[in-house]
Amino acid sequence: MADIPVKYEGLFHVINTAVFERRLLDELCSLATRVRAVAKTRAGARSLQELGSNKRAMLYFTQPSTRTFLSFNNACHLLGIRTSEIRDPSTSSEVKGESFEDAIRTFSSYVDIIIMRSRESGRAASAAQLMDTIKRPVPIINAGSGSDQHPTQALLDIYTLDRSFLERGGIDGKVIGMMGDLKRGRTVRSLCYLMKCYTSVHLVFIAPPDFAMQDDIKKFLKKQRISFIESDELEEVLPELDALYVTRMQSEWDQRGESKDIDLSKYTFGKEQLDTLKPDAIVMHPLPRGSEIEPLVDSDPRAMYWRQERNGMWMRVAVLIKLLGLEESLYKLSPVVND
Repeated sequence: MADIPVKYEGLFHVINTAVFERRLLDELCSLATRVRAVAKTRAGARSLQELGSNKRAMLYFTQPSTRTFLSFNNACHLLGIRTSEIRDPSTSSEVKGESFEDAIRTFSSYVDIIIMRSRESGRAASAAQLMDTIKRPVPIINAGSGSDQHPTQALLDIYTLDRSFLERGGIDGKVIGMMGDLKRGRTVRSLCYLMKCYTSVHLVFIAPPDFAMQDDIKKFLKKQRISFIESDELEEVLPELDALYVTRMQSEWDQRGESKDIDLSKYTFGKEQLDTLKPDAIVMHPLPRGSEIEPLVDSDPRAMYWRQERNGMWMRVAVLIKLLGLEESLYKLSPVVND
């Protein structure tokens, strides 16, 4: 039986990334890697199914989602957790006038954990605050809240970076570029908060001026003494990057079709940019993508976004294990079980 990593106590909800610490990130990465190893055999996969076989989860996704929903749904199934779902607001009693708070409290009566995605910022935080006041609270996982936070995406991004730089000293000391719609991209915003957990990281923000990283994030980085620069020219900064995190234009948040007025040709990644990128650097993207990454990049070993997507399911399994207190049970399972 492998040694259980030092546990981080006190995690009940996953709402935003600002509260995470390095110990917790390291533990979640260890849990995700352990689950992957156990799941490789049929016997191991069956054992994983027993871990959460007495648990139930609600997937409350009132904002359209494909990857995040499927990732969480399959993460639950890997652990044997039974799921209920609401994906259309019109099927909720909120259309009859029921308050959001009453709806969440109703869900909590039936399940052991609520995973929610909302177009409105702050909804997951409100649900967590409500849970902290009732007799039988259940954990809330924020699977995307408005244009502000997407914590489990940031966690899977950390896991991807950690695995990619495993033989290069980890994330510490790396130069990480973030390119695209940084103003409204909740994935990059959430990831920025986690950079406080690592030493000597340098961030490079590459965006059109109208979609630059917002001041609240830059203020946070300055307070945490995390160095960063801003540029609207990818070619000037690309040779120095250890990782480039590309994001699409978040046109769903447009008020007046402002995304259409931006010349995106300077913020795309293709063959020319591959030739400039370091041989051991990586390219990431939260998906779905548009024209910002050319498909020919997919076959390059530095393209990490498809692995990044797969990492999402394993990291979300780790989050479920942590919130449901199943860590010790996991580490009793052998990753080398003969089937």
